[in-house]
Amino acid sequence: MTDWVYSDIVKDHFMNPKNILSDAEDFQIDGQGKVGNMKCGDEMMFAIHVDKEKGIIADCRWRTYGCASAIASTSILSEAVKGMPLEEAFNVSPKDIAEKLGGLPENKIHCSVLGDKALRAAINDYYMKNDMAEKVREDKAKIICQCMNVTDHEIEDVVLEGVRTMLELQEHTKLGTVCGQCKDEASELMQGYIQKHFS
Repeated sequence: MTDWVYSDIVKDHFMNPKNILSDAEDFQIDGQGKVGNMKCGDEMMFAIHVDKEKGIIADCRWRTYGCASAIASTSILSEAVKGMPLEEAFNVSPKDIAEKLGGLPENKIHCSVLGDKALRAAINDYYMKNDMAEKVREDKAKIICQCMNVTDHEIEDVVLEGVRTMLELQEHTKLGTVCGQCKDEASELMQGYIQKHFS
């Protein structure tokens, strides 16, 4: 049996997750977001109930098929955003979640991204359903490596999974292995994401 490498907060939210959506529950869903893919092992659904007068998340529920980090990070996220204005909740970052959990192993930080991405998708879904399309914020991907069709989102994802060097970045994405013109921009982006998430 290996030692538990997570904080006590992670352990508590993994063993006793908060706000999971049960099949029997009659929860009013005003916005819903789903991210991930079962084929890759992680899928996340986040649902919000909105106090329309105040513009805040009155309540929320979620479901995931993922690891301890994904479960714990979404559990604590669901507690944190209750009563929060939609705009503020939209800006909660994986770093914020990891800090609330007392830290996560570096190779598990990417699990905390599922919850906040699903939450943002749920908020955007709420805006679309309530004729507020002008408030929808989409983070459009930018292609960095034209030859291999690698985007900035993919670079951020592999950094969250533990990539730290250009060689590792190329091994994971095949970026810059044809013409190599994107290497400088990719390297700068990688360093920027390392700073953003881990410093």
